[in-house]
Amino acid sequence: MASITRYTPFDETFDDLFKGFLVRPLAFESAAPVQIRIDVSEDDGAYTVHADVPGVKKEDINVTIEGNQVAISAEVRRTRDEKNADKVVHAERFVGKAYRAFSLAQDVDETQAHAKYADGVLELRLPKKSVVSARKLAIQ
Repeated sequence: MASITRYTPFDETFDDLFKGFLVRPLAFESAAPVQIRIDVSEDDGAYTVHADVPGVKKEDINVTIEGNQVAISAEVRRTRDEKNADKVVHAERFVGKAYRAFSLAQDVDETQAHAKYADGVLELRLPKKSVVSARKLAIQ
């Protein structure tokens, strides 16, 4: 028995050629989203987090700690002006927010945590909460 196949006069390469044409938004160089990249290390008493947050003032960075959840957010403002004599020839501005949240294996002691920001790198020292060990009850 013969199977019926559909004949298309145009090859599928034409479909791929025009797929998404004038539909995708254009990406501009200055509007690239800022990503917060992190490294987390652990020792017996604390976690150390290094987060890359380049081009941001330390006043625009917020860190929140809730149990074992840590969130870092930053407001990014970038401006670039190209001037020719007194006239502005080209100007690009970008304002946005960057956000990164992650969970740690153990709860963090928020009262002892501290942060330091220098050269675009945020360093967090997050001491672990002491684990309450189970206590054996004596039966009377």
